[in-house]
Amino acid sequence: MTSGSLDAPGGTRVLLIDDDAELAELLEEYLGREGFTLEDETDGARAVERLTAGHYDLAVLDVMLPGLSGFDVLRAVRATSRVPVMMLTARGDDVDRIVGLELGADDYLSKPFNPRELVARIRAILRRTRTNGDAGARALEHLTFDDVTLDLGRRVVRRGGTAVALTAVEFSILELLVRAAGSVVRRDDLARGALGRSLLPFDRSIDVHVSRVRKKLGPRADGGERIATLRAVGYLYTSQETSPERR
Repeated sequence: MTSGSLDAPGGTRVLLIDDDAELAELLEEYLGREGFTLEDETDGARAVERLTAGHYDLAVLDVMLPGLSGFDVLRAVRATSRVPVMMLTARGDDVDRIVGLELGADDYLSKPFNPRELVARIRAILRRTRTNGDAGARALEHLTFDDVTLDLGRRVVRRGGTAVALTAVEFSILELLVRAAGSVVRRDDLARGALGRSLLPFDRSIDVHVSRVRKKLGPRADGGERIATLRAVGYLYTSQETSPERR
């Protein structure tokens, strides 16, 4: 199957990176009906070039690719781009899921999957990368706590005046935590707010995302832990006054 796109006026541009021609044909038809403009690519190196050129709103990336693997593609893309990426993994392969999230994937979906579930996941991610009806208000809104400032309109984070590159999901998680600073945010509430879905059994996606946010922001200015983990409960964005005792 040759790479191509479906005409969908005003549609979101999605790049499918997968060498499964039957799947590509199915998704072209299904996503096209849902208002998306879908293009497909089977070569990892070419996929990196296309994604880093900045012409797509989201990528759906299979882990198992000939030549350059899906992980290699994601690593190369994340070096210069924050385009949202949905990883496709083999069912039950927890290692692939965790590695993909640690490399900067926004979410994952196991094969085989229902196309309706893929559309729901894509829309949930895109809601966090696009402004909506309150865009004018958010464009002027900044959220600041200690040395961290979130520019909600441009979705830019600064720590001590220095920009910190976060993915769309990481930004949403940080926003939820900062808005509730000093209070615990449950894992499932973070998942619904940042991923647009509830956590599945043994789903570690939120934990990996929080870990990446924690590493990127580093400790507080006083050296304390910025995001505390409350085992089996959730996460707490701390200040010097709200830091929980270590357990």
